[in-house]
Amino acid sequence: MTRRAEIPEPVPAALNPPSPVRRRLLYAGVAGAAALGGGGLAWWRLQPQAPDSGAQQALWAMEFEQPGGAVVALKSFAGRPLLLNFWATWCPPCVAELPMLDAFYRAHSAQGWQVLGLAVDQPPAVRKFLQHRPLAFPVGLAGAGGVGLGRSLGNLTGGLPFTVVLGGDGRVRHRRMGPLSARDLQRWSSLR
Repeated sequence: MTRRAEIPEPVPAALNPPSPVRRRLLYAGVAGAAALGGGGLAWWRLQPQAPDSGAQQALWAMEFEQPGGAVVALKSFAGRPLLLNFWATWCPPCVAELPMLDAFYRAHSAQGWQVLGLAVDQPPAVRKFLQHRPLAFPVGLAGAGGVGLGRSLGNLTGGLPFTVVLGGDGRVRHRRMGPLSARDLQRWSSLR
């Protein structure tokens, strides 16, 4: 009895597992697509959104206690450009940009620019911080309410630092989520 060698039938390509190189390329492609999608979503969510209806008008009616006990009223800033910076002592990027904001204020206040820092922090921490690092521009104690105010002005994530630039007409002209750059300040300095 002779035995015939059986020739295996070809495996359809759909059932044939890909080579290790193809598998890695496939995984890399899927991972890349997921990263792009996630990065795009994160970028979109971190971009400042349009202010809530009526938020700009409500802003000008607000008052904040200052670390020294005096009160700063936003209406006192009306009529000139205002850079409103939300920050906290526990936020390293916030602390890092404060000297640049202070220099901007000192250099541009004669041209009508105003800067107001709104500390989204505990008052004792802000007072202690400002004793060691005084600022030329005023600081208001916004506390936890500062997060809600920031959200109403377009900071949906509540992240810090967050900066809003208002023109002399009182309307929001620019918003920036995250640390400022010298280029941002230079671009905004011509605003009136």
